[in-house]
Amino acid sequence: MFRKTREDIRCVFERDPAARSVWEVLTCYPGFHAVTFHRLAHSLWLAGFQWLGRLVSHVSRFLTGIEIHPGATIGRRVFIDHGMGVVIGETAEIGDDCTLYHGVTLGGVSWNTGKRHPTLGKGVVVGAGAKILGPFEVGDGARVGSNSVVVKPVPAGATVVGIPARQVEDHTAARMSFDAYAVSGNLDDPLNQILLTIGSKTDAVDGRLEELVRRLEALERKGDEKQADKERSPASVASPAEVGPGNS
Repeated sequence: MFRKTREDIRCVFERDPAARSVWEVLTCYPGFHAVTFHRLAHSLWLAGFQWLGRLVSHVSRFLTGIEIHPGATIGRRVFIDHGMGVVIGETAEIGDDCTLYHGVTLGGVSWNTGKRHPTLGKGVVVGAGAKILGPFEVGDGARVGSNSVVVKPVPAGATVVGIPARQVEDHTAARMSFDAYAVSGNLDDPLNQILLTIGSKTDAVDGRLEELVRRLEALERKGDEKQADKERSPASVASPAEVGPGNS
């Protein structure tokens, strides 16, 4: 328990340059408080004291603005930055070294009592306001852009943005300068949007050009074949009258 707490404090310094001291983290970081409360609530939940676990999580929600169901499974060194409005459902699972920002929801889309919330792999970053809804997996090292709505599995190492969230290529993610809030600062810039639109249509244009080249090559081959047939046709062979006695 104390080892995990030390790791939680250390990860705050690694991921938040605003952290100045251990005392500041212990007293002024609601994300750290919420994770610490959850460890107690989750232990009570697993021990069969569901009501008491819910009570601890309710007190934590009141104090931090972060709602984590005591049944949720949270790994080590999980950092919830700012944290206000974060909601984590009962069957959600969060792997080690994940980072969640304010307004994130790990929710369900069904009324069944089984697995209905997402599973985050190791090292996942979920940007501010993002919603991940459903019992699927977000792979290790994936990044979810701010305000995205994810409703299907995300491959390991992928970057997804938008509503509904879609995967962007690595070079596009790099061009968008994916930052600590899991989204580019210039994502809404009109010029950037134009460039992204042009880039997305390039493949379609290239495909049509390749098809045009293939058709032209096919027409050229047909023309060559027709010319060869004409040269081999009887009309191109000299008639007997044109052949002299000395040529026989």
